[in-house]
Amino acid sequence: MFKDTKAFSGFSVNDVQKAKEFYGKTLGLDVSEAHGLLQLHIAGGTNILIYPKDNHIPATFTILNFPVNNIEQAVDELAWHGVHFESYNEGDLVTDEKGIFRGGGP
Repeated sequence: MFKDTKAFSGFSVNDVQKAKEFYGKTLGLDVSEAHGLLQLHIAGGTNILIYPKDNHIPATFTILNFPVNNIEQAVDELAWHGVHFESYNEGDLVTDEKGIFRGGGP
């Protein structure tokens, strides 16, 4: 029924303007705004909807993943922009001093 349907994802935030600044300026993504909603325009022609929600609770899990060619450089640039990286030491999930998981991925 849905195998030929193009899907999109969305998530809520408590501050649309702060999200616009982060995704547009910090991450350098193309962002558009209309009717109080944001759309992130990412590679491959996919759009992600960001919408305001008064009782928004931040997710306790990863919302978006961005594969990069050079993780060291990406982490350094994001840290320079004030992005904080979490550290993990839970079973097979262990990050280094920069917050980078070196165990591979999809």
